[in-house]
Amino acid sequence: MHSTAETLRTIVLIGPAYPYRGGNALFMSYLYEALIPYFRVHLINYTLLYPTILFPGTTQFDKSNTLTKVVPSERLLHSIYPPSWWRVARRIRELSPHLVAFDWWNPFFALSHYTICSLLGKAYKHKTLFITENVVSHEGRRIDTVLTALGLSRASAFLALSEQVARDLTKFARGRPIYCSELPVFGTFYAQTPSTLTQEAAKARLGFAPDVKLLLFFGYVRPYKGLDVLLRAMPFIIQNDPQIKLLVAGEFYDNPRPYEHLVHTLGIHQHVRIINSFIPNEEVAQYYTACDAVVLPYKSATQSGVVGIAYGFERPVIVTNVGGLAESVEEGKTGFIVPPESPRDLAAAVQKLYAQQHSTDYAAHIRSRAQRNAFGNIHTVFSDIIQHLSSM
Repeated sequence: MHSTAETLRTIVLIGPAYPYRGGNALFMSYLYEALIPYFRVHLINYTLLYPTILFPGTTQFDKSNTLTKVVPSERLLHSIYPPSWWRVARRIRELSPHLVAFDWWNPFFALSHYTICSLLGKAYKHKTLFITENVVSHEGRRIDTVLTALGLSRASAFLALSEQVARDLTKFARGRPIYCSELPVFGTFYAQTPSTLTQEAAKARLGFAPDVKLLLFFGYVRPYKGLDVLLRAMPFIIQNDPQIKLLVAGEFYDNPRPYEHLVHTLGIHQHVRIINSFIPNEEVAQYYTACDAVVLPYKSATQSGVVGIAYGFERPVIVTNVGGLAESVEEGKTGFIVPPESPRDLAAAVQKLYAQQHSTDYAAHIRSRAQRNAFGNIHTVFSDIIQHLSSM
């Protein structure tokens, strides 16, 4: 039941949203929409997220022709300009929220978040939540652990987006409460859904024959995502079924040449297609609709929005058992879980997925799993957090 206007409590969210692209911005937009029926929500966005010199991709901004999630936000926070941190703190005090929720995923933001919390002072000692998508970045160095400890030191409580993240938080939380939820199921808000685009038509758009069996690796490419492991699995996959092909769709934040060399060395160039570019929103549906399954061969992870997008398009996933990836996968029903960095196990999972496709209704299991997605109750988690912190 929704709160009345007189009893609505105020939440300030601090994190990226449109015009920024990527999973963090999409998550914050989904979070805003999930909370707005139950709270007064004000989203403070960035004027600058990453300095260009530190960003490995072509652009940080969403250049899609079709926008999937645009929510109201106030662009105030510049990640490396301290006067903006003071302005953010002043704005928060003006809004007088019951809770301030920072989106945390990278220690790069430690100084800005720590400073804003410090400027808010004792009045917000029990009103500050850190939503932790990651604790320490996937490719973190020792300095990242130091910065993470600093950045998280002012939090009153934490909201982890997987059980693994909750476990990783314990050494930083020092007894402060840790709540847990999960990423939402993405996909249904993209420009064209599977109900309006057949798999055959999607394959044709991408230049694949109707009888091709297609695996998808989606999203930006970095070493921890294990694309090299998937490429090494392809000879075993093809040996079992020559009709299987791999589509890699996403911008390389890593040097693409070693991957291209690996494709050539393994002799799999006729079975692998690489699209090295950011996939705009209006094209996402055709990639997921065309494929039979989405593969996440990650070497390390906390969780991934790619799983949520795959489920949104009712596509099973093959994931490695790292971080929290396996938490949202029901073995043999919504996908398969394999050990990390094992091309043979990855190939075996692909073989099993296709062997069971006529006896297992993956889409039905995924719909059932999506209905139980904990993100649907995120507003009650925020209510519990506010109530708990207000009693401290």
